[in-house]
Amino acid sequence: MDSMIELCDVSLSLTGGGGPVNILRGVDLQAARGETLSIVGPSGAGKTTLLMVMGGLEQPNRGSVKVAGEDLTCMGEEQLARFRRSNLGIVFQSFHLIGTMTAQENVALPLEFAGVSDAGQQAQAALSIVGLQDRIAHYPSQLSGGEQQRVALARAFVAHPALILADEPTGNLDLDTGAAVIDLLFEMQKRYGTTLVLVTHDAALAGRCDRQLTMVDGRVSVGGET
Repeated sequence: MDSMIELCDVSLSLTGGGGPVNILRGVDLQAARGETLSIVGPSGAGKTTLLMVMGGLEQPNRGSVKVAGEDLTCMGEEQLARFRRSNLGIVFQSFHLIGTMTAQENVALPLEFAGVSDAGQQAQAALSIVGLQDRIAHYPSQLSGGEQQRVALARAFVAHPALILADEPTGNLDLDTGAAVIDLLFEMQKRYGTTLVLVTHDAALAGRCDRQLTMVDGRVSVGGET
């Protein structure tokens, strides 16, 4: 398998008022380049934390995290930031758009951080792909929830990353709008051949992925087997 993600014995604990809290407990996981992978499980199981570890936004206490052939556990913050700019797109439940920037400016931002000279033009093209060519000058407050998530999708895919992490991307949308956004997510994944890891509570949505994993109490299981 040409691996995009390789997690080996990944554990992460945080110290709270009552002592250490184990969030991830010895997770082993692989995902191939171009694969779509869903992760389901109850709230508090560690799904979002696992995504953050895959994206280098959280560092485990133990284990190794390799993404696109790079060992994230050996990187400092500057290296991780460069890695994310080059390889990663993230879609959140709450959109995370910058309210003082237009749709085009929000989408162009990761390209500008990477020093791309025609960031604005590429952002405009990305917004056309998600059907928002007439909304490029609108601010988030002028867009519906579905339109905001389309902007977020355009931003996530604009640099053609090798990996997209999506955390409950339809959680703040109604059923019809959410279905349209998900269709677009899978269309863009197929267009660019991107590896997609999707956290969702929706079993039907999880079933659209090549492979489905279940997470319970910080551990990943397949078909009920840990």
